[in-house]
Amino acid sequence: MTAASPHSDSLVVLFGATAGAYGAKLGSDERELILLVWQVVDLHSKKVGTLHKCLVKADNLELSDECGEVTGLTPEGLSKAEPLDRVLQQFSQLVSSDLKALGRNTYTFCTDGQLLIRQVLHPEASKKNLLLSDSFYSFYDLRKEFHDCYPNVAPVKDQTIQSMAEYIGFRINEAEEDFGVWQVKAMVAIIFSMLPDTCVADHRFTVPETVKYKYETGPCSKSEAVDSETVIRARGLPWQSSDQDIARFFKGLNIAKGGVALCLNAQGRRNGEALVRFVNSEQRDLALERHKHHMGSRYIEVYKATGEEFLKIAGGTSNEVAQFLSKENQVIIRMRGLPFTATPEDVLGFLGPECPVTGGKEGLLFVKYPDGRPTGDAFVLFACEEYAQNALKKHKEILGKRYIELFRSTAAEVQQVLNRYMSTPLIPTLPTPIIPVMPPPYTIAAGSVRDCVRLRGLPYTAGIDDILEFMGDATADIKPHGVHMVLNQQGRPSGDAFIQMKSSDRAFLVAQKCHKKMMKDRYVEVFQCSGEEMNFVLMGGTLNRSGLSPPPCLSPPAYAFQTAAAVIPTEAALYQSQALLPQTRSQQASAAVAAAAAAAAASPAVTYYPTQAAQLYMNYTAYYPSPPVSPTTVGYITAPQAAVAAAASATHTPMLPQPGALVRMQGLPYNAGMKEILSFFQGYQLHGDSILLLYNFSGQPSGEALVTFPNLDSAKKAVAERSGCHLGRHCVELCLI
Repeated sequence: MTAASPHSDSLVVLFGATAGAYGAKLGSDERELILLVWQVVDLHSKKVGTLHKCLVKADNLELSDECGEVTGLTPEGLSKAEPLDRVLQQFSQLVSSDLKALGRNTYTFCTDGQLLIRQVLHPEASKKNLLLSDSFYSFYDLRKEFHDCYPNVAPVKDQTIQSMAEYIGFRINEAEEDFGVWQVKAMVAIIFSMLPDTCVADHRFTVPETVKYKYETGPCSKSEAVDSETVIRARGLPWQSSDQDIARFFKGLNIAKGGVALCLNAQGRRNGEALVRFVNSEQRDLALERHKHHMGSRYIEVYKATGEEFLKIAGGTSNEVAQFLSKENQVIIRMRGLPFTATPEDVLGFLGPECPVTGGKEGLLFVKYPDGRPTGDAFVLFACEEYAQNALKKHKEILGKRYIELFRSTAAEVQQVLNRYMSTPLIPTLPTPIIPVMPPPYTIAAGSVRDCVRLRGLPYTAGIDDILEFMGDATADIKPHGVHMVLNQQGRPSGDAFIQMKSSDRAFLVAQKCHKKMMKDRYVEVFQCSGEEMNFVLMGGTLNRSGLSPPPCLSPPAYAFQTAAAVIPTEAALYQSQALLPQTRSQQASAAVAAAAAAAAASPAVTYYPTQAAQLYMNYTAYYPSPPVSPTTVGYITAPQAAVAAAASATHTPMLPQPGALVRMQGLPYNAGMKEILSFFQGYQLHGDSILLLYNFSGQPSGEALVTFPNLDSAKKAVAERSGCHLGRHCVELCLI
């Protein structure tokens, strides 16, 4: 079979039309090809083969008004034509026959500009899953060749077949020739005018345009220069889109190596946008013409972007990442939800022998926080698509006690995720301290024990006294220095606060008892969480019914990271109050509230008060989210040390609905209420006050409840007799707490 060659002595002059736009807008409306006209030209002997004209049957036979007027074609005529796949087969056979007649074997296309090859044939073949022959991956742009031969003519973008023909003195008779035929005849005449012995410039066809066969992955350094005239932003992508899917959308255009950067949202998930870098501005301009073209059933918006934006997403500085991505032509898979204790051996064992990892352990990259703690994310390299597909089949399979999510990923996403977790604070330094006040350091706990609660939706005028009053009896179970209010970037209250309780049981009960209670004119949400989760949220992460999302960092600043623990250090200082929180009620008022609570609960006063009517900032590392927010912790120092000691040694105030033994119910129907639960425990002498329904983060029933029995014996009896029984269609499990 004959083949295309960039150094052949033969050209195939090719012209085409679609059912839509014509000329400079060819291919911009996604309309299908309906006409191909071609002729073989022997550059050595200056002979030509037969001129062929072939109609193409499109899936949609409706023609635009412009197309019908310019081409003279009709839907009826096109309905009798062959579809594109068969036309391409005929084309190959006819070209091969013509070359043989001329004594030639190889050829290269020559077209009027870039659009027919790049914007029509390649995109349509990709959508119809047609495999184009190698000949369609290189071609000569007649306009560029003509400008090289005749430098004094109009710029390339202003050239047309008519203007080039007029320049060489070739007469076009559009009335006598069919559409497409006169264009090819004129193009052949233009080519002959540029050949040696005809043109004084002695022009030769030696350097064709090329179309990349496939997208090449690769790393991008933040120090790399990226021309803003080569970058676009694609918006509206399906969330599961990979870099290869995006490359396919831009099929026919040359994307730079590693030039697809999928954007992530604040929770580290793809947000339906990508930044794409092309090899030059010409390719970028052609990409912009694909605005609102379709990927499946979705249309994709395409806009200009900048090199700076691309580097923020795709650029990286880590040597570890650079080494990981240095292995070229690898398929990258992202694993999410790994146990924090997972080792490389665990991951390799999970993937199994059917999907071997490139380089074994070297093909794994675990994502970690700046202090070395694992995030639960990892990236894996596979040598081929088959191995990657085998790995993706393990999506949501179990490793340890957790199900693991697997997704296709990209080099840019690797950089972006690493940038997110290794980013530096938006405000790296605090104001100059004024008055040192605290000798001992106090650390915010960072363990996994869920002994903290988060208050969300506080009135912005709420102070420490309001929180203590809101929590009522639970104040006896707050740890010393355990109240932390969150400020926004401007140093104003964000409506959030964290409370460290003395045990996870106390935190659980206060979250259930106080959830959606009113404070002033607002209801406040109360969630149980761990010290680690508390720190995550203080750093800009999110805690909701879906669980914990890590601190967002879509656009991290280019600082060197400096690790800082969330502590009040010895040199902690007071700052000017006008720059921080508004002043709360006076110390005397606070003391009065605490004293009243102490008297009512028979418990020592809770020891959390503002000092000198001002607030303390924590020496705290804030992650940089997008949009920018810089959460900051405010710690409240204690009352006199004697009170602290008394509070530490005090007995807890009971927080159960009433004295007795507590049983937890699990597996309840979501519409189950007190009436149904009382009926379930008929004969156990319970009443409505004995039941506490539990809710999830969104305030919806969680399918669980706490039931207080009069004594331990009756609770044990209920668990023995009723655990595993049905309420409606649900099997209910009971356990003692």
